[in-house]
Amino acid sequence: MTHEHILIVEDEKKIAELLRDYLNGAGFKVTCRDRGGQVVDYVRKNPPALILLDIMLPDADGMDICREIRKFSNIPILMITARVDEVDRLIGLELGADDYICKPFSPREVVARVKAVLRRIGRTEPAAKLVVGDLTLDAAVHRATVGEDLLDLTPSEFSLLRVLMTYPDRVFTRSELLDKVQGYQFEGYDRTIDTHIKNLRKKIAERLPEREIIHTVYGVGYKLMVSAHEAAPQTARK
Repeated sequence: MTHEHILIVEDEKKIAELLRDYLNGAGFKVTCRDRGGQVVDYVRKNPPALILLDIMLPDADGMDICREIRKFSNIPILMITARVDEVDRLIGLELGADDYICKPFSPREVVARVKAVLRRIGRTEPAAKLVVGDLTLDAAVHRATVGEDLLDLTPSEFSLLRVLMTYPDRVFTRSELLDKVQGYQFEGYDRTIDTHIKNLRKKIAERLPEREIIHTVYGVGYKLMVSAHEAAPQTARK
């Protein structure tokens, strides 16, 4: 049974207690906070395995908290929101959130998604480097680079790049990427892949401004493009 630590930041007491009870029942250690003001400092001192973070808190904005946490940690963050506006979702993901949970929700679904995210980031990977053109990814130490420059990636972005680099030139649908990256498929969440792709492209473009590495195949999905002179993927075992 797992005893991984989950931090719930939610000011609605009934929702927080419901999530706590279901996560406790699944074997997780849970800490609840109903205010956002001390969350960043708490995470610095007591880093959890995953954060369930409400967007609308009485004393702080969940988006701001997410932004601050991303300055020093890649802990998975699942935002909890009653907002259904697509702009809010995309803004949150651009700040580094891994996904959204929209109210009302099934607590069983939340537990399933928490387990899937933790299973994904804790999955044992081969001690190998993937090299595709200027990109290098080392799953063993969770490090990705463009040339000599380190890419500062969230867990979802890292997993997404790993999948694309493992199968260069293969076209993945959004649902396939969601399943491989997030570990689950739920209706309405495949658009999160679009934002993760956008963020990943932006970070790569900062190092390779003249080239487009990740291509959109309209009506289908995405692929990592390999130019004719690049051999890929190469694997170099330690």
